[in-house]
Amino acid sequence: MSKKGIWITVAGVAGVALALSAALPALRDVAGLGETATGPLHEVHREAFSRTVHAEGNLSAAQATQLGPPPGGHGPLKIAWLADDGSRVAEGSVVIRFDPTEMEKDLDEGQSEQATTDSRISQKQVREDSAIRNLERDAGMADMELDYARKFQAKDPEIYSRADLIESEIDQNLATERKDHATEVREIRGELAEVEMELLAIERRKAELKVKQATEDLERLEVRAPHDGIFVLKEFWGRVAEVGSMVWGGNTVAEIPQLDVMEVECFVLEADAGGLEVGLPARVTLEAHPGNVYEGKIKKIDALAKPRFRGVPVQYFTVMLELEQTDVERMKPGQRVQAILNLGDRDAVVTVPRQAVFDREGQTVVYARRNGDFEPLEVELGPAALGRVVVENGLDEGELIALYDPTRPRQTFGEDSDNGTSGPGGGAGP
Repeated sequence: MSKKGIWITVAGVAGVALALSAALPALRDVAGLGETATGPLHEVHREAFSRTVHAEGNLSAAQATQLGPPPGGHGPLKIAWLADDGSRVAEGSVVIRFDPTEMEKDLDEGQSEQATTDSRISQKQVREDSAIRNLERDAGMADMELDYARKFQAKDPEIYSRADLIESEIDQNLATERKDHATEVREIRGELAEVEMELLAIERRKAELKVKQATEDLERLEVRAPHDGIFVLKEFWGRVAEVGSMVWGGNTVAEIPQLDVMEVECFVLEADAGGLEVGLPARVTLEAHPGNVYEGKIKKIDALAKPRFRGVPVQYFTVMLELEQTDVERMKPGQRVQAILNLGDRDAVVTVPRQAVFDREGQTVVYARRNGDFEPLEVELGPAALGRVVVENGLDEGELIALYDPTRPRQTFGEDSDNGTSGPGGGAGP
């Protein structure tokens, strides 16, 4: 480049700089700012204030049929087959099939126990019948002996000797005792046999129940769709089920949502959650159809903030939104949405830029321009929104306040500085 060209370029740059310097006051006037020799000012006035919070989330069905393993105490089940995630299913079609190995094993064991118990019952019945017959025979023999002893008892002392009389009496007593013993043993043996048969009957009922439970479980290992809809896999323990996964009774593997009523599950940063209340209005847009806006309201707010992503410490409150209407043609479960939650509108309130608020010895203050100097005014803050905060008390309309800390050395206006970063307005969350 020639020297002449270089001088023309330098002159052009200098001219642009002078033009920008001349335009800065006009730009500040347009922005509603004044400026002193030390920095910019802001004139306080009343205005409408709206606090909104942005959130993102997904559509979900307000009502859905939960699908999972059959209830019971048989332990975890292995998934053998799954319908495709997001596929349309018809009522009665199989959507989940579990591995039947454990159920078949339980069925075989139950049937084996049932057969063993039946055999034991049969053998016990035969033995007890034989024992009872023997005892009845012994009792009959004892009764015959008693009759014989009574019939031929030696009673006449003139005919029989004393020894014969004593022996005859002893024989009669022994016959009586044998009969009583045989009768008593028969009764005891019958009671014991009855108890043992009842115990065997209990074991048989347990085996029958095991067979019945295993049979029912085998029948329920095929989970069928209770109604038409879309098959949606659900996360449990931080993952989505797949073929080979082990699941317990109570785990939700998938669901079939009812598509006529949709709701929104969205996530609000913990720092932005102050003022969230059930019933506050919201506006929702679908990322796939950003031109359509749907009205709704807050339906539910989680009591505790939780991390949204594993390994990321940022915490969110889960907020459920109820929609005024469901667009069945456009809305599908799982679609991403953007939501704007309105936490309250106020008319004619005093607001200031957040960078005009500072912390001074534990007090929240703004610096008002009075008589050529700055006076710290303690203020009571209200709700905040992006870039602005409501002042409830301590500041009047028409005041000129500094947008910097006049108690600190300050760089030339337009250069980088740390103004406002030490106070409530210096970048804190709402």
